[in-house]
Amino acid sequence: MTVELGIQLPLGVQLRDDATFDNFFPGSNAQILFALRRLVKGTGEPFIYLWGQAGVGCSHLLQAACHEADGYGLSAVYLPMEELVEYSPEIYEGLEGLDLVCLDNVQAIGGKREWEVGLFDLYNRLKDDGVRLVIGASAAPSKSGLKLPDLVSRLSWGLSYQLQPLSEAEKLSALQLRANQRGLDLHEDVARYLLQRCDHSMNHLLKVLDTLDEASLTAQRRLTKPFIRDVMGW
Repeated sequence: MTVELGIQLPLGVQLRDDATFDNFFPGSNAQILFALRRLVKGTGEPFIYLWGQAGVGCSHLLQAACHEADGYGLSAVYLPMEELVEYSPEIYEGLEGLDLVCLDNVQAIGGKREWEVGLFDLYNRLKDDGVRLVIGASAAPSKSGLKLPDLVSRLSWGLSYQLQPLSEAEKLSALQLRANQRGLDLHEDVARYLLQRCDHSMNHLLKVLDTLDEASLTAQRRLTKPFIRDVMGW
């Protein structure tokens, strides 16, 4: 099967269509977004390590970097390591032939020596060949669960950013941004209603927005509080 943007691997990995830089609401993470755009263009640092708690947007940004690279006519690949550990570290082979490599959730290979040695070797090959690299994880290199000292040291060399969660006000703005990009009119009072009734993680909020978008299209209804109550059963 084909991993998006050109690498042949024994699994199917697809980029989310909505995982772009333009629909990422940065909040206090604007500097990270700027650094990633520069990396993709080739005008910034060639290696960035992103980390943060679940739901803050690491996976979104890594996939967005691949979409952005594709828009420039560059070759890129997104590899979610938690889905790859059942395969062989041979997956690393040949990645130095790309322009951009994005490895997500690298904490998944922590303690798996073959995978860690493979990543160490890949890092060195990418650096030697001038290939841009973005790594996403749940914690800083020293606390990621990786055991190989040389690998931890290498991953600590480049730019390292901790993604910060959005504030409640920023989540409201992020919801309205996503709704607007879908052609939905989400008034502020309705967005606040969603925040009051939903789990406040952005992943959950965006899944609810997916559900409401589909229901709105089917029923040809605007997003009002009564309509949302009917759809969500609140």
